[in-house]
Amino acid sequence: MSSAFDWRAKAACRDKDPELFFPVGNTGAAYQQIEEAKAICRTCKVVDACLKCALDTNQDYGVWGGMSEDERRALKRRAMRARRSQNMQMQL
Repeated sequence: MSSAFDWRAKAACRDKDPELFFPVGNTGAAYQQIEEAKAICRTCKVVDACLKCALDTNQDYGVWGGMSEDERRALKRRAMRARRSQNMQMQL
């Protein structure tokens, strides 16, 4: 049976300390930690699957798919606005 997390066996982060990907905050030392996690993501072959999984399972915390919490929230907001706009266009 397939799982939303099947990609993890191939992930660049699989042998890294998971705490690196879950910084507390997003400024100062946490910002540096986020950048270190994203650098690992940039080397990953399954980064897209990771991001899709995070979005599909509503992961609110941590770096997933090379994106921080704030970046994923912004991505979700843009997608929501685009859907609303598209729905409004269809109603015209």
